[in-house]
Amino acid sequence: MRRSFLVIAVIPLILIAIFAVVMLFTPEKSVNETGYGSETIAQNLEVPWALAFLPDDRLIFTERGGTVSILEGSNVKSVGKINVTQNSESGLLGVAVDPDYNQNHYIYLYYTKGNKNFISRFTLDGTLKKETVLLDNIPAASIHNGGRLKFGPDGMLYATTGDAGDKALARDLNSLGGKILRLDANGSIPVDNPFGNYVYSYGHRDPQGIAWGPNGIMYSSDHGDEANDELNIIKKGGNYGWPVYEGNNTATGYIKPLRAYTEFTLAPSGITYYQNAVWMAGLRSTQLRRLTLSGDGNSVMGEKGFFTELGRIRDVVEYKGYLYICTSNRDGRGTPLDGDDKILKIKIR
Repeated sequence: MRRSFLVIAVIPLILIAIFAVVMLFTPEKSVNETGYGSETIAQNLEVPWALAFLPDDRLIFTERGGTVSILEGSNVKSVGKINVTQNSESGLLGVAVDPDYNQNHYIYLYYTKGNKNFISRFTLDGTLKKETVLLDNIPAASIHNGGRLKFGPDGMLYATTGDAGDKALARDLNSLGGKILRLDANGSIPVDNPFGNYVYSYGHRDPQGIAWGPNGIMYSSDHGDEANDELNIIKKGGNYGWPVYEGNNTATGYIKPLRAYTEFTLAPSGITYYQNAVWMAGLRSTQLRRLTLSGDGNSVMGEKGFFTELGRIRDVVEYKGYLYICTSNRDGRGTPLDGDDKILKIKIR
C-alpha cells in the first residue's frame, strides 16, 4: 500500500520535470519584436548571406547571386559583382574585413565557381578590385558548402566548409571539405596548424557559423542530417564525428556538441557572441536563438527563440551593442514576406 502511494506521489514530479525540459528547449512561437528595438535598415534584397562591418561603421554584405554591397545610412551601394555559380545553396557566401583594413583595405570573400569554392582577397577602393585567390580547391556542390569567413582573436582567417554532399570528405584530412580551415591573411598555412595543412578541425557536415567568446572559446554551428543540428566548441585538431557520429551520438575520440538539437530542426547558420550568450540564426526553425552560457562558457544554461515571424534568418552579427540579422526567404526554401529579403538592426534590452 505504501509503495503504491509513493509511486502515485512521484508521477506528478516526473511530469513537472518533463514539462520544464520541453519549455526550456522548444522554440517560442512569437515575441513582441517592438520590445527589442528592431528596425529594418535594408530591404528588397536577394538572399543576403553574410554581414560584416568596416571600421567606419558601414555595413558590408553579400547576396548569394554574386553582389557585394555596402549600406551607407539607408542607401545600399553595390561595390562588386562576383562571377559565381549560384545553384541551390552555392554562390557568393561569406565576407570578412581585414583587421588592418584601415591600412590595406582588404576584403575577403568565399564563393562558388564551378565545382570549387574559393577564398579570395580584394582591395576595396570605391569598388572591389585586384582579386587575389588564396584557396581554390575547396569542394563545392549544390548543397553543403559551409561558407562562413571570420578573423579570429589570433589574427588568422577561419573558414567553414561543407562536405559538398560527399560524407567521406569530412573525415579525410587531405580534403578541405567538411572542415574548419585556418589560414594566414596572405593565404599561407600557419605553422602551428595541427595537421600541417589548412585543416583546423574536421568531421563537420555543413558548418555555417563561427564566433568567439571573450575567454577565447571558439564556437561553431553545424547542420545535422535532418535533425541533430549542433553548436560545438571548436578545439584545435578536433574530430566532430560526421559522418560516423552526430548529435548526441558520439564515442571516445570524438568531440560531443555543446548542444545537439534532436527534438526539432533548427538549421543553424551564422552565429555571434553577445551578453554571455551565443546567438544563432535559424533557417528552417525561423528564429534568432539565444543560448545563455555558464560563466566559463562551457555549458548552456538556458535558451530561447526570438523573432519567429520573420521567416528564415541567415546571419547574425554583433556590432557596438546591437545585433544585425538578415532574412533568407528568397533562397528557394522560404516564403517571401513583404519587403524581403531584409537586414534588421536589433537592440536587446
